Amino acid sequence: MSSSTKGLPSGTDLISQFLPTSPYVGHLGIQLTAIQPGVAQLALPFTDALVTTRTIVHGGAIASLIDTAAAVAAWSNAEVPAHIRGVTVNLTVTYLAGASKEDLQAVARVLHRGRSLVYLDVEVSSASGSAIAKGLVTYKLG
Repeated sequence: MSSSTKGLPSGTDLISQFLPTSPYVGHLGIQLTAIQPGVAQLALPFTDALVTTRTIVHGGAIASLIDTAAAVAAWSNAEVPAHIRGVTVNLTVTYLAGASKEDLQAVARVLHRGRSLVYLDVEVSSASGSAIAKGLVTYKLG
């Protein structure tokens, strides 16, 4: 485990430990597949429990994937504050296409990092490479 100069875990350590223990993330089946400074990649494996009608993945599950990917990227190279907390301040989702019976992948990138606010861009694509959704997220650390 890497740590910051204050003896606290790094943002990457913190989010990597938190994600697998989050009940909601576990319920959806979201998995962290890659993390590097300012970038996170997560997967949402298809299950019938995610379907809204016929075989289409519910938009709320896609929005949750975007929100979770943004949080991971926001923490990825963040200095961990003494009072650890984070919250989504704004989430905008543009749905580009339906996702039918396919695993999804989200790639979140930090666009700008302020003192406490992090602005992120998230792209969601299907396993076959189709663009499914685009998200813009503002996340607050501390």
